[in-house]
Amino acid sequence: MLARDIMTREVITVKPDTTIEEAAKIMVDNKISGIPVVDDEGRILGIVTEKDLMVKASEFKVPFYITLFDSIIFLENPIKFNNHIRKYFASQVKEVMTARVITVDENTPVPEVARIMQNEKVNRVPVVKDGVITGIITRNDILKFLVRKDG
Repeated sequence: MLARDIMTREVITVKPDTTIEEAAKIMVDNKISGIPVVDDEGRILGIVTEKDLMVKASEFKVPFYITLFDSIIFLENPIKFNNHIRKYFASQVKEVMTARVITVDENTPVPEVARIMQNEKVNRVPVVKDGVITGIITRNDILKFLVRKDG
């Protein structure tokens, strides 16, 4: 079997100028953990993952607070934190995406796809034909292939 036989053909993608907020909503709504970033012709420019979003978000300092009876008393200004979050969500995917994307061709054998994913420690690989995305394979797709093959 080849990559084209197990890939998901209807790939959810974003453009480099998509906001981080929009990309995060797409991930949550579609229950996916990564999205290829493509240009207008469908060529891969990068990939944005939950990890990419979390790494940047972890840089924000949550304001300290104490609770007294039923009240929350902030020891630091929470407005500054809220402004950072708003600014972060308004920034673009191209600012946090991973530009080095591991891809496979439609004719790559599935065992080779699995090896590439394991060696490169990636959870998904876009499938391309002439540099244009035609599908995506996730670890779950590989697992489904193994179950079908053995079952």
